[in-house]
Amino acid sequence: MNDLPPDLTRLRTLETWLALSLDRVRQQIADAERREAERQQGAQARPPAPDWLLEQGLTGHSPPVYVHVGGCHMASQRSRGISRDAAVRALTEGVNACSHCRPDTELGILD
Repeated sequence: MNDLPPDLTRLRTLETWLALSLDRVRQQIADAERREAERQQGAQARPPAPDWLLEQGLTGHSPPVYVHVGGCHMASQRSRGISRDAAVRALTEGVNACSHCRPDTELGILD
């Protein structure tokens, strides 16, 4: 059973349509590969997550409110990465430890 048209004109039309469709598919594949390569490059170029975070108060002049372990889900967007020494200093100077990630326990500073 042959499902293709018998005449040359329709066969040529079908060939043209298939060639154009194949070009579109190949272009989509190339675009998807480019996006994936860019995503991988971005992931490799991303700096490592900080080990410790200091969460600032609501205004730029407010004192810090929490110290978090890096990657804590409770850290707000007002958090910035800090060194281990800065985290220890903040905790010893009265900044609260996050009750979810417990940086004071991780750092060995217990009340």
